[in-house]
Amino acid sequence: MTDRKTVRAAGGIARRFAQDGSLEVLVVHRPKHDDWSFPKGKADDGESDEDCAVREVEEETGLRCRLTKELPTTSYVDRLGRPKVVRYWILEVVSGTFVVNDEVDDFRWVSVDDAVELLSYDRDKELVATLRAASLN
Repeated sequence: MTDRKTVRAAGGIARRFAQDGSLEVLVVHRPKHDDWSFPKGKADDGESDEDCAVREVEEETGLRCRLTKELPTTSYVDRLGRPKVVRYWILEVVSGTFVVNDEVDDFRWVSVDDAVELLSYDRDKELVATLRAASLN
């Protein structure tokens, strides 16, 4: 259980399989932080983590997704010094197209190896290894 000061967030890693069968993941660039990461965001009061993940991914990317498998939760201290807990899911894109917005100015579908090179945070890179293993099952 988290205390009231802990920031609760959720997001996801959209995946697809390229024509050659290789796994690709969606990464986003956030100009405010000048970083590459996975779409995620803070939960609204009373919102489930699952609903938050779907909402945040759609707000940041324009893609409507459905949750599949849950990935490990990440915990860290945010830039304001607050503890933050983020739940992630593997996502399948249902519809939509990417739209530039205030939070995300670019996105890329990349191989899992390229994602590890591009992602700005080690915690996101660790999620890629878990996703790779989950996608093989």
